[in-house]
Amino acid sequence: MSADPTPDQAAHHTPASVFPAATPPVSADEQRLHELGYAQELTRSMSGFSNFAVSFSIVSILSGCLTLYGMGMNTGGPAMIVWGWPLVGLLTLCVGLAMAEICSSYPTAGGLYYWSAKLARSRGAAWSWFTGWFNFLGQVAVTAGVDYGAAFFTNAFLALQFDFAATPAHTVEIFAVILLLHGLLNTLGVKLVARLNDVSVWWHLVGVTVIVGALAILPSKHASASFVFTEFVNNTGFHSQFYVAMLGLLLAQYTLTGYDASAHMTEETHDAARSGPRGIVNAITVSLVAGWVLLLGITFAIQDYQGALDGPTGVPPAQIFIDAVGTTGAKLLLLIVIGAQFFCGMASVTANSRMIYAFSRDGALPGSALWHRISPRTHTPTNAVWLATGGALLLGLPALWNSTAYTAVTSISVIGLYISYVIPTFLRLRQGDAFQRGPWHLGRWSRIIGTVAVGWTAVITVLFMLPTVSPVTAVSFNYTPVAVAVVLGFAGLWWLVSARHWFTGPKVHGTPEELAALEAELEIR
Repeated sequence: MSADPTPDQAAHHTPASVFPAATPPVSADEQRLHELGYAQELTRSMSGFSNFAVSFSIVSILSGCLTLYGMGMNTGGPAMIVWGWPLVGLLTLCVGLAMAEICSSYPTAGGLYYWSAKLARSRGAAWSWFTGWFNFLGQVAVTAGVDYGAAFFTNAFLALQFDFAATPAHTVEIFAVILLLHGLLNTLGVKLVARLNDVSVWWHLVGVTVIVGALAILPSKHASASFVFTEFVNNTGFHSQFYVAMLGLLLAQYTLTGYDASAHMTEETHDAARSGPRGIVNAITVSLVAGWVLLLGITFAIQDYQGALDGPTGVPPAQIFIDAVGTTGAKLLLLIVIGAQFFCGMASVTANSRMIYAFSRDGALPGSALWHRISPRTHTPTNAVWLATGGALLLGLPALWNSTAYTAVTSISVIGLYISYVIPTFLRLRQGDAFQRGPWHLGRWSRIIGTVAVGWTAVITVLFMLPTVSPVTAVSFNYTPVAVAVVLGFAGLWWLVSARHWFTGPKVHGTPEELAALEAELEIR
């Protein structure tokens, strides 16, 4: 993969003649943002590592792997948990690589919907509109999935420590509290959030090391290699093992989402045209390796398979911890997991709010003027933060009466995000050699990687809308198609009735001189 900049992209300063003499020289990042049509409204203070940290925190192997581990135990068992992870990981890496190449060309907070507008040969506004709405749906669902997963594990810990029953009502109450805390942190503690995102990387990596180490050393016995690598379990009620195995891929695919956060944070990142793409790819790669180690460690530590599924906490990994290392040790491991999940949800709200901010900046959400508003104190979109948390709360509420609601939320996040990932990838493929590459690109591998990414996304979009339990009843119904249809129907109807007459895609917000004046007014520098 090439990272050689063109002369224009390598420039550190714009020519002096572009701006009035009184205007301070702008960085290459600001110059590129001006070329894309936007002022530097957000504070550009993130390093490349911090950009990677946001995506890595949202991928969060200690969140996704563990919250859906119980589902994996029922849909394919150890064989699919262990082998599904590298398979999905490599295919996901193709999606991430294709996205990273586009991110390098268009490093803006709008990310995917901006890319679609610029890459479409025709009807760019329509492509942009639906990409943005799918991304909005996926982002909100990821926040809901992560924080509801954190509520699951927090309730399991409270049940062990304080006998606080693990009921759906209690889990939803904890879910609401976690969302409130994430909203407050992203509103009042912006600098703290940035620091915690960096800490999150090490928390995850050290946490995986501690958990796997404890599960490798402390148990009196371990499962056999034959059990871990070949045991297939089907507790779904379906008779087709192939169908059940495909359902089991959701564990890995749900975990490996959210890395578009690196694109949404590019307007706050130094050397964005390189740091953004690297953040995407590195978040997937590091998660792929560390996640497989984690899944192997937990699966080898299983003492009683059915007992873990039927445990009183309602969280199979918690019961595996208890059986393997005892109640006290399990509590300590749960605290590591809960901390990682808290970091993950916090980063998810951050990235979600930036997407909402950018989409509203171009007038594409109801009440856009409100969601686009920037706090004069923190230079962050605080109203967008509360839309992100409020939307996630609404999406998680069906768990009060639907036993498969959490699986549905995770499916919604995968479908929403991956459709928004693949639309610009598809449009980039259609451009062929006309695509203007950034300093980070795939070279001759671009077409084949992009084709794999589009094909895989088509498969999972259909797969994760299908029933997960048989027989299908009102309680076990997978409401993913309903949620997707509601959002798509709303966006489609709004487009046909109104938006197609005024939404022209990402707006150019002024000439370079006007954008510089706006920046001076906002006192960003």
